[in-house]
Amino acid sequence: MAGKRRDRLPRKLYEAELLRLQYELVKLQEWVRAEGVRLVVVFEGRDAAGKGGAIKRVTEYLNPRIARVAALPAPTERQRGQWYFQRYVEQLPAAGEIVLFDRSWYNRAGVEKVMGFCTAEEHQQFLRQCPTFERMLIEAGILLRKYWFSVSDVEQERRFRDRMADPMRQWKLSPMDIESISRWEDYSRAKDEMFVHTDVPESPWYVVESDDKRRSRINMISHLLSSVPYREVRRPEVELPPRPASHGYRRPPRDLQTYVPDHGAALEA
Repeated sequence: MAGKRRDRLPRKLYEAELLRLQYELVKLQEWVRAEGVRLVVVFEGRDAAGKGGAIKRVTEYLNPRIARVAALPAPTERQRGQWYFQRYVEQLPAAGEIVLFDRSWYNRAGVEKVMGFCTAEEHQQFLRQCPTFERMLIEAGILLRKYWFSVSDVEQERRFRDRMADPMRQWKLSPMDIESISRWEDYSRAKDEMFVHTDVPESPWYVVESDDKRRSRINMISHLLSSVPYREVRRPEVELPPRPASHGYRRPPRDLQTYVPDHGAALEA
């Protein structure tokens, strides 16, 4: 269970700091692009721990051609016959790219272990190989950051109930999420074992207390920025050229094209 929930961070304070941090993320992005850096950020944690919301705030103002989210579906039959890490390797960034893993290769240490989607031998092999795999990434020059979003059982259940009552968010509540309530301690033991093997000096886990989503988002983004030695890269100034004089072009009549109805006018009426 996460620590005792503190008072929720005031919205005005949160929004001001979030915007400041997002401006810094844009600077980070430009540095990554200019210097050919490869940055990987892993988001893990229990269901409804706030990973998706944090990723959304990180990417809100970033260029999707530079910063992309990797959220892989269940493996295909062919992928199940591959080396376990293989389909994740395909998602790694090229020079000048950022990849945010919304869940990652750590599926094997969590949901696959608890739900019986892998064998005990496959789970133990993962725990042995994972530090070596990550060491290879780091030695190849990839910047790797791993965040574990920690949520209490009480807060997780509250968020599940909110999703159940909200038609706009019911899609976020899967049968696997419901199952996680009855398997709370199994997931806790799996997480503890995962940390024993993979919380190593070369690629440590950073725990984000997330009972307060606002605090968790700015805490995580602030830490990410502080852990990367980025600098501001000045972009070349852009000037709009003067619009050239017309050379006789005439737009086709409007009735020759099909326009979408003016829904806004219907609302005003």
